[in-house]
Amino acid sequence: MMPESVAMPPAPLSRREIIMGGVMAGVGIAATGTRAHAAAPLAQPPSVVSIPARQWGPDAPPPYLPDPDIIAIDPSFSNLVYGNANLRLAWRGGDWLEGPAWSTEGRFLLLSDTIRARQYRYLWETGTVSVFRPYSYNSNGNTFDAEGRLISCEHGMRRVVRWEHDGSCSVLADRYHDAPLNSPNDVVVHPDGSIWFTDPGYGDTIVEGHPDAPGGRANRMGRERWTQDGEIVAQYAGHARQDDHVFRIDPHSGELRAVLTQQQLAGPNGLCFSPDGTILYVISSGPGPGQDGPGGDQRIHAFDLHDGELRNGRIFADMMLDGHQLGPDGMRADIFGNLWCGAGGPLGLCGVVTYSPAGRMIGRLRLPRGVSNLTFGGPKRDTLFMCAADALFTLVVNTQGAGLS
Repeated sequence: MMPESVAMPPAPLSRREIIMGGVMAGVGIAATGTRAHAAAPLAQPPSVVSIPARQWGPDAPPPYLPDPDIIAIDPSFSNLVYGNANLRLAWRGGDWLEGPAWSTEGRFLLLSDTIRARQYRYLWETGTVSVFRPYSYNSNGNTFDAEGRLISCEHGMRRVVRWEHDGSCSVLADRYHDAPLNSPNDVVVHPDGSIWFTDPGYGDTIVEGHPDAPGGRANRMGRERWTQDGEIVAQYAGHARQDDHVFRIDPHSGELRAVLTQQQLAGPNGLCFSPDGTILYVISSGPGPGQDGPGGDQRIHAFDLHDGELRNGRIFADMMLDGHQLGPDGMRADIFGNLWCGAGGPLGLCGVVTYSPAGRMIGRLRLPRGVSNLTFGGPKRDTLFMCAADALFTLVVNTQGAGLS
C-alpha cells in the first residue's frame, strides 16, 4: 500500500482542486461513447494508489479480492461491504459529474455535467450512458421526489426546478428577498414532502453557470457577461451574490424559507437527512473558484429537525484523516444511519469516507481521485454510485440507501 503520510500541496487549493486531491492519477481508460467498453484506452499511467499499481476499466486485469482499496477502519464497516465486490470504473466521458440520482421507476441513474451543461442517463440493464437533457442550464444537484418527478438545481438560471410527468417544468425557487438566488447546489426531499437545498456561490463563474456581478469575487474586473445563444439574459446576468443559505420549500404552500444563514453555516454544499428524517446533515465546504470567502470549515454539521425548525447545531465530523483535512462535497445516508461522504485530499486518502451515526469514521473507499457526489441506486438500492471528475465509479455494498435518491 502507498504510505499515508502524503504532503499536501503548499499552495492553497480551490474547492474543486480540494475535491480532486490536487494530484491526478490516470484512470486508465476513456469512455467517450455511449458504451464504456467501446472506447479506446487513454495513454495514461495506471493508478499508483495500490501496490501493485491498479488498472481501471473493462480491459484491466481482475483486481484482488478482497479489494485492497476498501479499507475498514472499524470492524463494523465490514458488515456494510460485500467481500466479493470490487470498486469499478463504470463510465468515463463527462467533464465534471455531479448530482447522481436514482430513478426507481425508470431504473436509471441521472447525472449532471455542470461544465458541459448536460444531463446523462446511465441505464441499469445495459450499462450504457446517453444524453438525457442536451442543455441543463449547468445543473448540479438532482433528486427524485416521492412521485418520481425530477428536481434539479440549476446554476445557470439560479433556480430549483421540478420536471412534471407531462414534460412541463415548474420553477420551485429562483428568488429570495426579491433578488436572484446564487447557484443552488444540492437538493434533498424530506419524508414530509418538503424540499431542502443549499445556495452557495460556487456556480458564479462562466464555466459552471453565470458570472458574478462586476467587482464580485469571481468577476473582479467586471468584463465577464453571461450570455445564452449570444443574447444577454438580463434577469440573471450581473446580479450581486447574496449570502449563503440553506432553504426549505414548504410542500403545501410552496413558501421558500431560509433555515440556515451564512452566519450559522458558511459555504453550504451537500446535504442529506437521517433515515428517520429527524437530523439534517450539511457539509460546509471551502471557497469556490475565484472566491476568497466566505469559506466553510470543510466539516459535516448536524442539526436536529423538529416541525421544520433546526436546533442543536453541532459538528458531526471534522473530515480529518491521518493529519490531513479532506475536502467534503456530497453525501448520502444508508438505512442504518451511516453517512457515506465524497472526499478530496492527497492521493491515497481521497475517495469516500464512511461515518457511523455517532460520527466515528469507520471505513473508506480509496480511489485515484476525489469524489464529489454519490448516491445509492440499483433495483435493490445496494449499489453506490460515485462521481469523480469525468468518471463514474460503482461498488455493490451490503447495505441500502435511505430515503429518496
